[in-house]
Amino acid sequence: MSQDGTGVDLDRSLGYLLKEASSALRIAMEEVLRPLGMSVTHYSCLELLAQRPGLSNSELARGAFVTRQSMNVLLQALERDGYVTRPAAAPVGKALPARLTPRGRRSLAKASAAVRSVEVRMLAGMTEADRSEAFRLLRSMVHSLRDGS
Repeated sequence: MSQDGTGVDLDRSLGYLLKEASSALRIAMEEVLRPLGMSVTHYSCLELLAQRPGLSNSELARGAFVTRQSMNVLLQALERDGYVTRPAAAPVGKALPARLTPRGRRSLAKASAAVRSVEVRMLAGMTEADRSEAFRLLRSMVHSLRDGS
């Protein structure tokens, strides 16, 4: 409870702190990606396609934490600008698998370096043991929430 007894004490809420950290990370990433003409979602889409070529719009949307509609708009723009390619017709079902073009790969390389600089800054005050423990704890939290335990 907060000091006035009306709700959660934000200074002691891990959920609030995680949201604050997430927001600060997103802002820092947007700052380094903006000069490259990218948003965090744009970067996430390219990164997902580099790691798993051929993902569909729905799979990319889930991976980037956006709606299918938002991802579809982004994919159309990325395709128009030559960063990704998709077949004219779906090979199976309705999904149009997307793949990075050489231009998309070059753009991703610049963005990845920029994002890595943000991560290095975020972890600067931590030892290797601290970083390992942070990863372990965060993975455990995600696992607990996804499994409903």
